[in-house]
Amino acid sequence: MTQTPQLSVVVPVFNEQDNVAPLVEEIVTALRGVADFEIVYIDDHSRDGTLAALEALKAGVPELRVLHHVSQSGQSTAVRNGVKAARGAWIATLDGDGQNDPADIPKLLAKRAESGPEVKLFAGWRVNRQDSGSKRWASKWANAIRSRMLRDDTPDTGCGIKLFERAAFMELPYFDHMHRYLPALMQRAGWKTLSVPVNHRQRSTGVSKYNNLNRALVGISDLRGVAWLIRRGKLTQIVER
Repeated sequence: MTQTPQLSVVVPVFNEQDNVAPLVEEIVTALRGVADFEIVYIDDHSRDGTLAALEALKAGVPELRVLHHVSQSGQSTAVRNGVKAARGAWIATLDGDGQNDPADIPKLLAKRAESGPEVKLFAGWRVNRQDSGSKRWASKWANAIRSRMLRDDTPDTGCGIKLFERAAFMELPYFDHMHRYLPALMQRAGWKTLSVPVNHRQRSTGVSKYNNLNRALVGISDLRGVAWLIRRGKLTQIVER
């Protein structure tokens, strides 16, 4: 691919060999003829056949690029490395488990087209979640606490499907698990964000890489850190004279 794409679809994956081909096919179906795009997969040192499945797809999908972590580094690092390597001015992210619907990406693009330039992030909002009851309860509890502490006016910050400006993202502070706090971090940087209802699907194959206890323990520390960043942030206008 020689033409610079308008959009880069960034997908971090770890041990998702059976979800790779169906999701790539859905992305292509959703975006060909809609936008000039590339697909950037970041394999976070999978231990199954994920990397081999991705490499096999490249011959038939010219939009596909494959990055590989030589050591497992986590989802936030995978997302950031994907964004750094991306060539599009705007980034769409998807979880690699197939629960996000690529057909929602054009919906996010349409919402961007009707919004002002101050809106730099369009966050998916899973209004009809297809997770287990315990996972939905834990997410609802975590979202309530996060919203109270950060006041980010975002009902579902953990949704994997998002659309944001690459340049704005690259100016955000980087830390592990930052992908869960993108609306608050974008707002801290002086930009506006918008939540958009999206589809959510059951996982068809594979297993979740997180459990509720892991999320809770890590989330407490992260929340305190992000709240500190917000308190210590300072914005000012600059005029060249």
